[in-house]
Amino acid sequence: MSNLLHMNTIPFRVITPDDRAQYEALLATEGERGCEYSFANLYLWGRQRIAFLHGHALFFSQFNRRTVYPFPIGTGDKKAVLDAIIADAAARGIPCRITGLGEKDLELIRSLYPDQFRFHCDENSFDYVYDVNDLADLPGKKYHVKRTNLNRFAEEYPNAHTEPLSESNLPAAEALLEEWFASRLQEDPDGDFHMERAAIRKALRDKNEIGMCGLVLMNGERAIALTLGSLLSPDTMDVHFEKGAPDVAGAYVAINCAFARYVRENYPAVRFLNREEDMGIEGLRRAKQSYRPHHMVRKCWACLLEDGYDY
Repeated sequence: MSNLLHMNTIPFRVITPDDRAQYEALLATEGERGCEYSFANLYLWGRQRIAFLHGHALFFSQFNRRTVYPFPIGTGDKKAVLDAIIADAAARGIPCRITGLGEKDLELIRSLYPDQFRFHCDENSFDYVYDVNDLADLPGKKYHVKRTNLNRFAEEYPNAHTEPLSESNLPAAEALLEEWFASRLQEDPDGDFHMERAAIRKALRDKNEIGMCGLVLMNGERAIALTLGSLLSPDTMDVHFEKGAPDVAGAYVAINCAFARYVRENYPAVRFLNREEDMGIEGLRRAKQSYRPHHMVRKCWACLLEDGYDY
């Protein structure tokens, strides 16, 4: 049985930094995609697996304790690659759940497999995408409160300044992260912060190989905020992590604005910052909405009807 399973399944494997060039060449052929398609996120989070087949990158992943297949990207034969995914799920004896679908992907599956899939769009997973100039300049009445908070921070911490993440300030950044996670775990001992801590440690370790950039907000020798991002597409920077010292009011608005300015100066082709989803967390949703997104990236699931289409 194990040999038969192996013969009829896609040869997924662990993602390594060596996959980046081949993967990003395929990603560049796509239109706008959600944050889960950034190479850094694929590499950093969870049990992600990849395969290259029929001119596409295919994925085998875990989401909310469910096995899923993020929609394949590339320019080859879409029917062939989707057929392969359906067959792979059948060979493994698992439901065929395809995630990360945009509107064009939904229409494609409907046309290729009429009445065979049920679809569901999850608002909690929609990405918040912002105009980089809005976050850099905080213009107009809609950002009045943000500007006030930023000015208050500047008055209280007149010597605070930002530095690109480097070997010299890495120890301070790591100390900030340990402080942040310790604070969160004290507030919520059962909170699921361990996976995030593992991901961000991996990001710091392999930042150059996976194309990460970072900005550290320093006050003297102490790091009081940190942001890490990577290019999702030529015009979009994905903001993966943003952490601020728990005792420093205004640290988040300061690093948010500073990172937008840093990106605008160093990545002139970037028009947007993707600040990822809110995961249905009400406080996080309010915070993301308060920055007035330019638009949202909608994401949907397709589940094969014969499997019971559980989400």
